[in-house]
Amino acid sequence: MSKSAPEDSGRKTRAPAAFVYEDDARPVETSLPPERRKPSAFEADVILTPDEDDPFLNPEKDSAPLPVAVPRKRRLSFAKIAGGAFGILLSLAFGLWTDSLIRDLFSRADWLGYAALTALAVGIFAVIGIVIRETAGMMRLTAVQTIKTEAEAAILETRPAKARTLVNRLASMLSAKPETAKGRATLKASENDIIDAPHLVALAERELLGPLDRQARALIVNSSKRVSIVTAVSPRAIVDLLYVLYEASRLIRAMAELYGGRPGTLGMIRLMRDVLAHLAVTGSIAVGDSLVQQVLGHGLASKLSARLGEGVINGLMTARIGIAAMDLCRPLAFRALKRPGIGDFIGDLTPSMTGRDQQK
Repeated sequence: MSKSAPEDSGRKTRAPAAFVYEDDARPVETSLPPERRKPSAFEADVILTPDEDDPFLNPEKDSAPLPVAVPRKRRLSFAKIAGGAFGILLSLAFGLWTDSLIRDLFSRADWLGYAALTALAVGIFAVIGIVIRETAGMMRLTAVQTIKTEAEAAILETRPAKARTLVNRLASMLSAKPETAKGRATLKASENDIIDAPHLVALAERELLGPLDRQARALIVNSSKRVSIVTAVSPRAIVDLLYVLYEASRLIRAMAELYGGRPGTLGMIRLMRDVLAHLAVTGSIAVGDSLVQQVLGHGLASKLSARLGEGVINGLMTARIGIAAMDLCRPLAFRALKRPGIGDFIGDLTPSMTGRDQQK
């Protein structure tokens, strides 16, 4: 045993190896790759959705934002021609009736005729005052839309002269608003520092319209809350409808006054018609699927009663009316500042159900 030990130690070790035994009965497989077959089911072109447009990767892309409200184009129609013609005819008929009435009163007693003439003069002066007020209101609304249209053209100009003139007009129109005092001072101090037209318009939007936008949002929130509460406790559907119309008219008038376009009666009718026409075209008057999904997405379905849920929906509809009125009454389109969306007001209408109270 002692002699075999040195012999074993001098013997070289061999690494283990693997041996393949081929069976003659089995055919030898070739190493050539199998022939690939072109799939016939995928011969058509496949269009892949980009990641930024995929609603599953970006849920915010799934719900389309509310389209921007724009005023309708005023066109001459046969209805307007017929209304003007019949209006002139009725005015002539009223004039003849007034003349005949005053002659009859003078034939009875002179003091009756003079009293009728005095009443006619007071009425004429009142009508003139109404015409002046309505004309001024329409001119203010037209001035707002003119500034908005000229701002879009001024942004494309290479020279800032047109933009400076437009910003000065906007500052002059909003000079009666104390909220814009700081913004007007900032624009005055940086008058010669900015030579780029888009940056000048953007600065005017931030400084002059930023404080007014915050007030506009507060107006929409307060009006939506009132509509939500009243429609949730009212016993009749007709009460809901009348109160929503009343609150919507108040909101539209307040929005126009906030942005410097205080309308008269005819201007108010024109604004309401434009807002309702915009909502009707975009399908926003009826409670659509997108609005229901926004409410359900916040987990409110299981927490709200039927009446309270109806009040929240009516409040959101009022918020949509306020956003459309904001688009129509704002002197500049939303560029430098973010345009509010309907989702921004859900947490204000139901703070305790969206976790806002817990954060506070």
